[in-house]
Amino acid sequence: MGMASLTEGLKALAGGRLAQALGRFTGTPVSGAVTGLVTTAAVQSSSATTVIAVGFAGAGLLSFAQALGIVFGANLGSTLTGWLVALLGFRLDLDRIAPLLVFVGMALRFGLGARGRSAGSALAGFGLLFTGLGILQDGVAGIDLWPSPERLPPDSLWGRGVLVAIGLGMTLITQASSAGVATAIAALHAGQIDLAQAGALVIGMDVGTTVTALAASLGGTLGARRTGLAHVIFNLFTGLAAFLLLPLYVTAVELGWLPLAGDHEFALVGFHTGFNLLGVLVVLPLTRPFARLVERLVPARDGSVALDRALLRSPHAAVQTAAAELRRLAARAFDHLALRGR
Repeated sequence: MGMASLTEGLKALAGGRLAQALGRFTGTPVSGAVTGLVTTAAVQSSSATTVIAVGFAGAGLLSFAQALGIVFGANLGSTLTGWLVALLGFRLDLDRIAPLLVFVGMALRFGLGARGRSAGSALAGFGLLFTGLGILQDGVAGIDLWPSPERLPPDSLWGRGVLVAIGLGMTLITQASSAGVATAIAALHAGQIDLAQAGALVIGMDVGTTVTALAASLGGTLGARRTGLAHVIFNLFTGLAAFLLLPLYVTAVELGWLPLAGDHEFALVGFHTGFNLLGVLVVLPLTRPFARLVERLVPARDGSVALDRALLRSPHAAVQTAAAELRRLAARAFDHLALRGR
C-alpha cells in the first residue's frame, strides 16, 4: 500500500516530464539504459518506465533497440528499493516517525492543489512503507510460522532451486518483487533465514517479475509482446548467472573479502543490484543484435497498431503515441489513394 501510494504520487509529480525525458535522452541503448535507471529510481516504478518505452517504440518514436535500453535500465533502477529499505528501515528506524509522515501527507492531500495532493500521496506512501516494514519486522521476529534456516531446504543445488521457486511464487502472489525483497531483508535481519537462502529467494523474485510482464503482454500490441519476451529472456539470463554465482558471493562475504561483509542486509541488496548490473553490462553492447532476434521471434503483422490501454497510465505518452499512430495511418491512407488513382 505504501509502495503504491509513493509511486503514484511521484509519477503524478513527474507528469509529462517522465515521458519527455524518455523520448529525449535515448539516442543510443546506453543513454536509454541510463535514462531508464534514473527515471525508475525517481518514480520508484519500473512498470511506468517500461510502458512508456513500449508505447514509444510501437509508435516509431523510438527504435526497439532504444526501448530495450530503457527496459534494461529500469530493471536495474528497481533494485534501489532494496537499498532504501536496508538503509532507512533498519538503520534509521523511520517507523518511529512514519505515522507523522502519513499524517502530514494526508493533510497535504486535502489542503492544497494538484501538485500538493501528489506530494502528499508520495509523502504518505513513504510513511506507510516504513510503517509496514516495522510491522513486518515485529511479525517475523515474534512468530514461529516463518521457517527457520534449519527447516528451509539445505544449501545445495536442489535446495537453492526450491528457494528460487518459493521466491518466484511470492512475486506471483504479491505482484510486486520489491515487497518480496523487503520481506526477505526483514527475515534476514531477524535471523529467520541466512544470506544464501535470502539470495536464492531474491533470485526467484527477480525472475518472477517476468511472469507478470509476459502475462500482461499477451494479446497486447506488437511492442508489448516483444518487450515481454525480451524481459523474460533477459531476466532468465541474469537469474541463471546469479544462481551460479551465489555460492561464490556468499563465500566472499563470509571470508570478509567484500566491503559489505559485515552487514548481511546490505550484502543481500548488493547481490540483488550486482547480478542485475552484471546482466545489463553483458547484454547492453549486444542490444541491437538482441533486438533483431526478438523481432524475428515476434514478427510484425500487417495492420499492427501501437495503441495500448496501458499507455493511459501516462497521459503525455498516450497523446504522443496516438499522434504518431494517426500520422502513420494517414500516410497509409494517402498511399492507398495514390495507388487507386493510378
